[in-house]
Amino acid sequence: MNSSENVAKTGLSPVVGRTKPRLLGALGPGLITGASDDDPSGIATYSQAGAQFGYSLSWTMLLTYPLMAAVQMISARIGRTTGRGLAGNLRQHYPNWLLQTFVALLTTANTINIGADLGAMADSTCLVLGGSRTFYVALFGAICIGLQVLLQYTRYVSYLKWLTLALLAYVATLFMVDVHWGDALRQFVMPSFTWKTEYIQMIVAVFGTTISPYLLFWQASQEAEDIRAVPERQVLKRAPEQGPDAIRRIEVDTLIGMGISNFIALAIILTTAATLNVSGVTDIETSAQAAEALRPIAGHYAATIFALGVVATGLLAIPVLAGSAAYAVGEARKWPIGLARQPKEAKAFYATIVMATAVGVLLNFTPINPIKALIWCAVINGIVAVPVMALMMLMAANTKIMGQFAIGGWLTGLGWIATATMAAAALAMGVTFFM
Repeated sequence: MNSSENVAKTGLSPVVGRTKPRLLGALGPGLITGASDDDPSGIATYSQAGAQFGYSLSWTMLLTYPLMAAVQMISARIGRTTGRGLAGNLRQHYPNWLLQTFVALLTTANTINIGADLGAMADSTCLVLGGSRTFYVALFGAICIGLQVLLQYTRYVSYLKWLTLALLAYVATLFMVDVHWGDALRQFVMPSFTWKTEYIQMIVAVFGTTISPYLLFWQASQEAEDIRAVPERQVLKRAPEQGPDAIRRIEVDTLIGMGISNFIALAIILTTAATLNVSGVTDIETSAQAAEALRPIAGHYAATIFALGVVATGLLAIPVLAGSAAYAVGEARKWPIGLARQPKEAKAFYATIVMATAVGVLLNFTPINPIKALIWCAVINGIVAVPVMALMMLMAANTKIMGQFAIGGWLTGLGWIATATMAAAALAMGVTFFM
């Protein structure tokens, strides 16, 4: 069998062969999803965790990694097996009112998050270059819209992959500061819990940042999109012979993507713990504020690298936030969807991307406090995450939906543990919110 015949039969591209896959070719939706999780809002959360509690919350990254990897793997398998994203499967198999409620909440939370991320990117740019915050908000909003509307899909995905390298800024910053590695390692593997309201709230915030509904919707939709974009790939229910290789690729892609995401989050916690916390700076509200606070403690270069990382991760995360909202809205309303389509072929889909980003820009010119807005965004995500994850688990185990690729075993166990953990976090958030 020649190489072209092998591609046609298995759905593998030459870069993702059966024997010696090239890693970059195998990486895609999982890598981009994981990297986009470390958006400017997430960076602010991790910075606050390190600044307020030192190394004592680093253990959360050890716990969130397997749970995050499991649920993202499940969402990816749903998209690859059915050829539809989560919203499309919800529309197909569950009541319409449930779908519309989830989509409305997801879109609202994503739009608020976009606004906060754009503001953080503008503040970070002002910190490095000076200039007008208003101009930078509008500029970054336009760039993010242009990435999705004007670029060809394959080139767009390639750019997003390269943008993940921006996360190395936080590894570089980590090695520019004086970390007490013995203490950090001890707290990482043998944490000391403090049953204070602020400590519990921060744990909830970290979990809400690492396991978020928009990431689940995005990765499932991207797997479905890749079926449409790569002619050799087919829906697994119709081409089960492609299953083993497709599932192996999803596992590698997701484990690496979520591993990078959690490692970078850990680097940010350790960096701010080793600098801000030991210097008595314990109140950080934005990622740009964290970069500014680093300057007198860790030096100009560390602060600049940290700030530039905020800008680059925002350029990666905002298209994911807007795109996941557009996929969800489009599937819920049976629109033609997909970044592989030309704008004229999916006008409403692209209009949703533009609208979500534009409203995010406008939020920066209203009296709305972006920090308070992010708190409500976290509340919305906490409300949405648990039922979405529970329904996703039921979908993934349903043979009517997944056929022979219904999940089981360790993946089911980890998925339900992640769902229960998020339910506990949401409950804790509700309790502490009224304390």
